Amino acid sequence: MTHTASLKIDDKEYPLPVIVGTEGEKAVDTRTLRATAGYVAYDQGYGNTGSCESKVTFLNGDDGILRHRGYPIEQLANHSDFVETSYLVIYGELPTAAQRKEFGLRLRQNAVVETQMQKILEGFPTSASPMAMLSAMVAALPAYHPQLANNNFEKDLKVFDQAAAVAISKIRTMVAMIYRYQKGLPFMFPKQELPFCDNFLHMMFSEPYKDYVSVPEVTKALNLFLLLHADHEQNCSTSTVRMVASSSSNLFTSISAGISALAGPLHGGANAAVMHMLQSIHDEGDDGSRFIAAAKSGSKSNRLMGFGHAVYRNFDPRAKIIGQACGTLLSKLGIDDPLLNIAQHLEQAALKDDYFISRKLYPNVDFYSGIIMRAIGIPVNMFTTMFAIGRAPGYIANWHEVASNPKGRIYRPRQIYVGPVLRPYVPIDQRG
Repeated sequence: MTHTASLKIDDKEYPLPVIVGTEGEKAVDTRTLRATAGYVAYDQGYGNTGSCESKVTFLNGDDGILRHRGYPIEQLANHSDFVETSYLVIYGELPTAAQRKEFGLRLRQNAVVETQMQKILEGFPTSASPMAMLSAMVAALPAYHPQLANNNFEKDLKVFDQAAAVAISKIRTMVAMIYRYQKGLPFMFPKQELPFCDNFLHMMFSEPYKDYVSVPEVTKALNLFLLLHADHEQNCSTSTVRMVASSSSNLFTSISAGISALAGPLHGGANAAVMHMLQSIHDEGDDGSRFIAAAKSGSKSNRLMGFGHAVYRNFDPRAKIIGQACGTLLSKLGIDDPLLNIAQHLEQAALKDDYFISRKLYPNVDFYSGIIMRAIGIPVNMFTTMFAIGRAPGYIANWHEVASNPKGRIYRPRQIYVGPVLRPYVPIDQRG
């Protein structure tokens, strides 16, 4: 079926091309509208704007579908792990055994953060935002790896494999370093023989003379958490990465900008907000019933965090997966967490309540991910840095799409100016 579109302005019609994606998504191409009609398309926040064509992730919010390179998130969560899924997101295909081994080796060989970079971290007050520290350290990577950061797409694509491994592996190490710096603990060097997640836990929780002992249930839960955050289409931070990349910025600079966007409480900070909400409910001696009643009454101070999503109008498929994993982890660790009990009560009550059902306010991935982080031992102020570790593959894949597009152009949105019209300058002695 051929799709056509036209826009009628006053008495004149302007034909517009239609783009159809592989999953049937349709877009009206307005790129020529300003040149042909003198108009721009106004879409505050880009909520209904297709800013790019991408092969990385398909998301259907109405039906609760999430796929990376065509693979359903449910299958990846059941059969894959974070490192393999990272390879898939970045390179487009599941790796062969040889490719998986080579990719893992590159990650292990690039885990150490240079001693001079440690001094950057030590220049921060220990009370500084972990995300501010992480963004600054990632932004500094071009200074320590200039051969991987040329700000020239042709040159940067030639060293892409190495740069991608440096980004994924060092971001993980940096997060562990930030945690230990704020705790006043010495940094722990990564161990090449350890798998990705076990290595992170070693760098986080080892004592000076006693290495962290791996707990399979914890490793599995961390792997799942990172995998579920590997990419999520054109969200705020990923779009930021693409925008910065469009100026021909290198991979590290672009990722640093994405991390800064992720730091916002409406984006990466959502799981921390859930924990604050659950703790507040617990401190007030409520099981969630009074909180739900207050939320339904419109009380802004009783907003139900972790429910609803900017894209999903159905169940966030990641929430179903991580919700089950959360209960399994706490059960195997023997943890009776009162906050989990409150979370489960909130979920069940909301899913049965017409108020939430009619508004399609289903639990999202943030609702349970905070509980898992809490069980692992990650403090709330570090939650968003954990999100950044998981999202690194998506940032990398989207940077690569921008860098490898020969027809790409620098992102330059238009605006509708609503300020003062032309007026003459008034000297300071005549103002009053």
